Amino acid sequence: MSKLNYSMLTIFILIFLFVNSSNAEVVHQERSLYRNILVDDQGDLRCLKFNVRTTKTNQSCFYKTAPQRLVFNYTKLLFSGLLLIEQPKSILIVGLGGGTMSNILQQLYPTSKITNVEIDPAVVKVARQYFGFLENQAVSSVIQDGRIFIKRALIRKQQYDWIILDAFNGDYIPEHLLTQEFLQEAKDLLSPEGVLSANTFSISDLYAHESATYKEVFGDFYNVRNYKNSNRIILAAKGKLPSIELINQRAKKLQSRLTPFNIDLLKISQQMTPISIEQDWPENTKLLTDQFSPANLLN
Repeated sequence: MSKLNYSMLTIFILIFLFVNSSNAEVVHQERSLYRNILVDDQGDLRCLKFNVRTTKTNQSCFYKTAPQRLVFNYTKLLFSGLLLIEQPKSILIVGLGGGTMSNILQQLYPTSKITNVEIDPAVVKVARQYFGFLENQAVSSVIQDGRIFIKRALIRKQQYDWIILDAFNGDYIPEHLLTQEFLQEAKDLLSPEGVLSANTFSISDLYAHESATYKEVFGDFYNVRNYKNSNRIILAAKGKLPSIELINQRAKKLQSRLTPFNIDLLKISQQMTPISIEQDWPENTKLLTDQFSPANLLN
């Protein structure tokens, strides 16, 4: 494709997104302690947005007539964690959004305990009222900063089989959830065979530093991405990572269970790359720490 055609295509996409966004019906909006919150409907699609009314800030979307069918690519990629641990009995999700991840995991594993941690009580309220976020004896929500929750859970000697870090606020991740000290706390909270999935960026000024920090804490990990958008999933484990061969076997086994949710686990398994094969940052990259945070780098 020529540069001219590519530019015209980009302009067309931007116009399309603007027109469709402007046609959306706002069903709820409020200013919380942390952000502006907006819920809008565009036909069958309902979306939760933070800060400003643009597609860039979509946090969670679902189809009102088919709420179990996932919309966002990154949410689908998060299910790659099941290729490292097939039967998680205890799951911790940091960052609620609309509660989509929690709802689907509850359907897949109705006897598993799922704890959702969200710093903003307004987000929890909106998830319950507009996105069908389900809570019961097995599924709970805690209004608290994710790092504080993890620190206190360590004191209580709790453990989780799967920790999902999805505290993603539009175009950034809170810096205290990126440091070596925090990741070590999260690792210590994992059960012996536990895994951690982190929703983050494939294109970022922090990419190398974030990657180096995860490697310092967890050793080798998997990058999960499809190169069509700016998201990537970091998939790490407390113990030894399974081989690609074992991951492919698990993907075939789980594929039929996840198809109803619009998740192609076989395709996702092919988008996983171990950093032992492809490390794409310099060895001397500086780690993110509580003293050397993203703010130090970006300023």
